[in-house]
Amino acid sequence: MAEQQKRGRAPASGNGPDQIDVEVGHNLRRARLARGHTQTELGEALGISFQQIQKYERGFNRVSASMLVKAARFLNIRAIDLLPTDDDMNAAPDYLQRFSETRGVAELVNAYCAMPNPTLRLALLQFARAMGPMEVQARMDVDGDTEPHAQ
Repeated sequence: MAEQQKRGRAPASGNGPDQIDVEVGHNLRRARLARGHTQTELGEALGISFQQIQKYERGFNRVSASMLVKAARFLNIRAIDLLPTDDDMNAAPDYLQRFSETRGVAELVNAYCAMPNPTLRLALLQFARAMGPMEVQARMDVDGDTEPHAQ
């Protein structure tokens, strides 16, 4: 157990990775994706492999303080932004969990938000709903509004 902790791994237990390490990893992933960087790019900037970035993002390996600061500098954010807040220790809403685990979500959201034409945004939203499960296709906003909300 001491050897695993020395190497930066969560203690071996039936419970899996430590929740704090998982939250730091999720925050790192969200920040990386929001800025359009790949795991390879972040790894190269930190002098480590993309596989190590994967382990950090999944919470399997702990991020050292020095790596946390270097990652934050590369991503142009504060190191504290990668740490969990008290609110993060409570379960994140299901959609946020899915966003952080689904490849392409950040890019899709960024592209959607960058679309200047509300008609095109509505068309993309309707297309996405049509491609999803039936319960998503039938669902509308609570207020019955099918128009994308103004930015």
